Amino acid sequence: MVSPQPLTPHFRDELKHLKERLLVMAGAAEEQVRDAMRALVDRDHALAERVLTGDGVINQLHIEIDERCFQLLALHQPMATDLRVVVSAVKINSDLERVGDFAINIAEATLRYLQHPSVKPLIDIPRMADIAQGMLRDALDAYVRQDTVLAQEVLDRDDSVDRLKDQVFHELMGFMCTDQVVAQPALDLLLISRHLERIGDHATNIAEEAIFIVSGLDVRHHGQEGS
Repeated sequence: MVSPQPLTPHFRDELKHLKERLLVMAGAAEEQVRDAMRALVDRDHALAERVLTGDGVINQLHIEIDERCFQLLALHQPMATDLRVVVSAVKINSDLERVGDFAINIAEATLRYLQHPSVKPLIDIPRMADIAQGMLRDALDAYVRQDTVLAQEVLDRDDSVDRLKDQVFHELMGFMCTDQVVAQPALDLLLISRHLERIGDHATNIAEEAIFIVSGLDVRHHGQEGS
């Protein structure tokens, strides 16, 4: 069995660059979500269309970051916390790619929704988007800084997204039951709220990885000990 190589300054530089690239990808994914939501709120067809064609950067980063992770694992054979940082980066990379996909889904639902008059003033859905995007930013920050306190705060905020999604669901179901004309656009708003909930779930996944890096504790199904 080949002994692991001592970790070099070059490895540290590569690890730092890996984190920087993940932050770039997170920024691109968040921008896609922000633009998709602005297209919905402002009823901006052109912006929604741009979101549909704007995932090229995310896809390229997805491939690049995976390759960087595999090279780090193969060439340096990191151990302990360093190993968890790289392995978690592979998972986070996938989470961010899925966030970009959900932004596309929101834009597609928005384009369908904009074919109809507004069903209702948009209040709770933009609030969901704000919370989910904040969770995403803080989860990546927690990963980069290895900040378990901030990561736990992200986990706690997921309940707010879930409550808003339930509130949106019950309100829109009421519209759909009383007025069949609004059934299709109301359904598209329901889908958008579901996509935002899933973005919050991916932010939660990233926060869980941040906790795992520091403690080695898997909190995906049990929560942190003592919480």
